[in-house]
Amino acid sequence: MALQVKFPSGSLMLAGSLETPDTEPKGYALFAHCFTCGKSSVAASRISRALVEKGFAVFRFDFTGLGGSEGDFANSNFSSNVDDLVAAADFMRSEYQAPALLVGHSLGGRAVLSAAARISEVQAVATLGAPADPDHVSKQFACDLERIEKEGEANVSLAGRPFTIKKQFLEDIRQDNRDIEQLKAALLVMHSPVDNVVSIAQAEKIYTRAKHPKSFVTLDSADHLLTNKNDAIYVAEVIAAWAARYLPDSAQGSKQYPKTASGEVAVYEYNHKFTRTLVCDKHQWIADEPAGVGGDELGPDPYEHLLAALGACTSMTVRMYANRKGLDLQDVQVLLEHSRQHGEDCQHCDDQHAKVEVLARKVKVTGDLTPEQRQRLLEIADLCPVHKTLSGKIVITTVPWED
Repeated sequence: MALQVKFPSGSLMLAGSLETPDTEPKGYALFAHCFTCGKSSVAASRISRALVEKGFAVFRFDFTGLGGSEGDFANSNFSSNVDDLVAAADFMRSEYQAPALLVGHSLGGRAVLSAAARISEVQAVATLGAPADPDHVSKQFACDLERIEKEGEANVSLAGRPFTIKKQFLEDIRQDNRDIEQLKAALLVMHSPVDNVVSIAQAEKIYTRAKHPKSFVTLDSADHLLTNKNDAIYVAEVIAAWAARYLPDSAQGSKQYPKTASGEVAVYEYNHKFTRTLVCDKHQWIADEPAGVGGDELGPDPYEHLLAALGACTSMTVRMYANRKGLDLQDVQVLLEHSRQHGEDCQHCDDQHAKVEVLARKVKVTGDLTPEQRQRLLEIADLCPVHKTLSGKIVITTVPWED
């Protein structure tokens, strides 16, 4: 599930997207896109989604002046990109969990190498087609360098789009950046030998300058923008497997919670808002609230879980009856709805005349069935165990949970 957010970087608001797996994430990753691209670039989107499928939560965003983020790209530079990354990590730390893994593509790869020292939780950094020094990006507008130097700025074409590059941008990327030598996180360098935008010689420089632990993986025939879907999937698979050595939770899978007995469900805080982790004896999943009431929409809300319990039990009961009776039931579908509006739950808690709760259920059966058989299956739906529980007398007790 993808959650669209806004977060501050200095005086500007940047646009971000958090994608999470269905279970507790193995770790949180922060992705930095390539020069002038954006969080929705082909590489960023595909790699992020593939990492999510591998169990990681991935946060990506638009750098200042790009995509949905505020600011003027002409006033941004490499240093501001690094500041944006640190701001994104700060946001993740306060709202979810700080990134343990940084992934950067092209100039974004060089930016994560610089940002790593300012994000204490980072344990691993992966670069994709990254230059060893930010100044390498000036080759993309080499024909305009003289005009930028003389006039202070120039409109240049990058990837078929016009951008204004100012002299301050050149001065910023020409600074002596020695942060690769100071990197304290594990490093994975990934590069294609046929990359015609950033030579693989740049990857060699990064690898040589970095200290161990470090690894290098060739991307064979991949282009610089990783436009081939299989290349993006391969990148994500390698990063996920490699990161398992350096991210503590990754080696063990999802975050470990105390075991629950069969029939028990435990609920733990996923963040300090509404997101919760639900754990039973063999499964783990997420509950949340809609964004409109302050949630992050990372999972179904409590009422949706209630409807899901009734619907699942209804479908199972109808199927079990049809199989036992030898009926030609080809498919059964259940649609449910709770009549009350979300957010009004406690407005009339003490009102004896509060509205009645209504769980509306529609059952669709498909197959070569007589009218009598269809009617009987609807009657059977009312006999499912969860239906009986909800329509019977319910006693809920609350006591302290003693460890």
